[in-house]
Amino acid sequence: MREFVIVVSSSSSSISTPPNPSHHHHHHRHFRSSSKFSPSNLPSRSSAVRSDLRHFADFAGDAKLRDLSVVVESLAVSGVDASRLRSALRAELASAEKGISAVLRDGKVRSFARLLGKLDELGFPPVEIFDGWALELIRRECRRILRCEQVEELVELFEVLSGYGFSIKELVKPSDVIKICVEKRNPKMAIRYACTLPHAHIIFCDAVYEFGKKGDLVSALIAHEASKKNSTSTNMYLYRTIIDVCGRCHDYQKSRYIYEDLLNEKVTPNVYVFNSLMNVNAHDFSYTLNVYKDMQNLGVQADMASYNILLKACCLAGRVDLAQDIYKEVQHLESTGLLKLDVFTYSTIVKVLADAKLWQMALKVKEDMLSAGVNPNTVTWSSLISACANAGIVDKAVQLFEEMLLAGCKPNTQCCNILLHACVEACQYDRAFRLFEFLKRNRVQETSEEDGRGDRDSNQSAGVTSISQSSTLCGLNFARELPFTPTTTTYNILMKACGSDYYHAKALIEEMEAVGLSPNQITWSILIDICGDLGNVEGALQILKTMRATGIEPDVVAYTTVIKVCVESKDLKQAFELFAEMKRYQIQPNLVTYNTLLRARNRYGSLQEVKQCLAVYQDMRRAGYNSNDYYLKQLIEEWCEGVIQGNNQNREESSSFNKTDKKRPQSLLLEKVAEHLEKHIAETLTVDVQGLKKVEARIVVLAVLRMVKENYTMGYLVKDDMLIIIGACKVDAVPDEQELEVKDAITKLLKDELGLEVLSTGLKIEPNRQVDSDSLGSSDFSGEMKYSTRRPVVIQRLKVTKESLQHWLQRKISLLRNHYTT
Repeated sequence: MREFVIVVSSSSSSISTPPNPSHHHHHHRHFRSSSKFSPSNLPSRSSAVRSDLRHFADFAGDAKLRDLSVVVESLAVSGVDASRLRSALRAELASAEKGISAVLRDGKVRSFARLLGKLDELGFPPVEIFDGWALELIRRECRRILRCEQVEELVELFEVLSGYGFSIKELVKPSDVIKICVEKRNPKMAIRYACTLPHAHIIFCDAVYEFGKKGDLVSALIAHEASKKNSTSTNMYLYRTIIDVCGRCHDYQKSRYIYEDLLNEKVTPNVYVFNSLMNVNAHDFSYTLNVYKDMQNLGVQADMASYNILLKACCLAGRVDLAQDIYKEVQHLESTGLLKLDVFTYSTIVKVLADAKLWQMALKVKEDMLSAGVNPNTVTWSSLISACANAGIVDKAVQLFEEMLLAGCKPNTQCCNILLHACVEACQYDRAFRLFEFLKRNRVQETSEEDGRGDRDSNQSAGVTSISQSSTLCGLNFARELPFTPTTTTYNILMKACGSDYYHAKALIEEMEAVGLSPNQITWSILIDICGDLGNVEGALQILKTMRATGIEPDVVAYTTVIKVCVESKDLKQAFELFAEMKRYQIQPNLVTYNTLLRARNRYGSLQEVKQCLAVYQDMRRAGYNSNDYYLKQLIEEWCEGVIQGNNQNREESSSFNKTDKKRPQSLLLEKVAEHLEKHIAETLTVDVQGLKKVEARIVVLAVLRMVKENYTMGYLVKDDMLIIIGACKVDAVPDEQELEVKDAITKLLKDELGLEVLSTGLKIEPNRQVDSDSLGSSDFSGEMKYSTRRPVVIQRLKVTKESLQHWLQRKISLLRNHYTT
């Protein structure tokens, strides 16, 4: 076995490096030099040095790189001329593609780092050795690692190379590395990578922005905080970027915290940071206005973008007055030469006025715009058309559409849809369809290959079809090519123009599908509404099935529309079944759904119907909607008063409720009624009217009696006395005036109007005694009334005896039978 011996000038040392047998077998190579050499015979030894270096470069593996480091160190201390050794290293490492590539491909970055470290330690800067082809090798390996998305290995290699002076930004595109970090949601790698670059502050901003585009606010904030720690000064562009990202991720509160942190650090934001903050929070007009005031107080001069954002906030808040004030202010600033109004300013103020249906003011802004030499764009014209459309002035809207085309501004599909919608809202259905045909005929199309040359020459430009001749439809006395492409919204608008023509609407859906559009939930809801106009309940129900068959899950609008169709067709059973189906599919009803069901009946005929509607009412309140209890209360009252027949006095008394208590919320009353009607006929009947006024208490008692009567007809007998809890007062205390009124009213109702036997009873509760269910007569009130006072408390109750109730029920049933027999 051979040895490679290196003799140092001052002393000798030998490094025994036995070649690997397997390497010898496969490559038929070994160390070519086993003789001793000294500086005196360098010229003859330079080729041997290159040969030894090439031997290590060609072999792949972590161990060989370590051995190569040892060889380089030995050659360096042996007295070999440094320039010649550097040349040999540069020449041989440039061809070390196989070994270095294998090491990097195996992820052994640390081994490569040790080699660079040894070179640097011995006075051979790696950035000087790895140039030319060697540098290209490293660049190629970095790109390979990037393609494999091995971001951690790549960043580790960048950190090593950066430490030895390599220009990292020349190895790969920084945006490609940030993209991989964002896709892997790895902000730590993005931070480490940014720190290897001289322009780290820009890379940090790019990382924050890219994380924000993906909706990853957490990672964006991590990168933001890291940038702050690695920066010696405040990077305003970074703050502007993170605030914009907060808006993109809909975390408006976080943007405010970032702004407050800036102020707490005694840093004054620049105008761009203020603009971003106001833009992100434009939906909150008061906050946006406060930020603008802060901006003024801190001496930051607002620019045109600042005023445009304020106008946007006014538009969102519907603050026409303030929008007009801001508009006048910027006009004044323009007159003094401080600002120049742009098309966005004019478009926004027009939008504000359009939403407020102030079409004349909107047109005045257009005149100001033209006088200032600013040409309206598509948004401006669309807002002007919308202003007239909202005011119902269709002719003026069409005229503006014509002016828009004559001015050379091509309307987009949204603008055309606004005009179509204006025609439909004004019930000018024929005009809407004529306009639609006009738009389709005059839109830009591609010329077919078979067209003659003469036809092509007649066009204004090659590749555009011939445009229809001048049209007088809808007042459009010219022909223009229009970039109009019908959308699903376009067809939905036209379907509303079909009125009750189901087949015309169905044909529009077929045309929509023929041009590659798919009907959406709104499309089907409009078709359901048309079925409702025809009273076609079966057709409406079939459309729900068709929606699911086409892969579109019906939403709350579709269900509510079908429920409305059923209600209008008096098919209330089907309406409530659909409501139950919504709940099964976990589709949350909206306010329209609840109101449609609660107003489905103009009277109640049975206990089941009352329970059904009260269940809807309670579900509505649990969902957080404020209901109009007055209408439902009237129906409940009418149903309850049905216990008493032919008595005008009680109707007059109950009608007094409408005059005196109409404005009072009836939720307590309806909840009491619902609470009692939810129970079945119990062993003991207990009615709690505490907290109710006399008319309300009357309704609750009558509701329970009606329930008792209907249950009696179904074979449920009364098994105990009926107890009515009026209230509680301390012994020797003066009873509450309202409780006395309730007690007198209920007693009068039961005795005089219904002929029942009523007893006034009081239950004395001793101090520190807990009321049990037997003493009150119902388990529902046990545990709720606890008294810890030192004076006894008396529970005021009325009792209707079981016998009296049975006699009353027998009389009612007899009268009912006599009524039907006669």
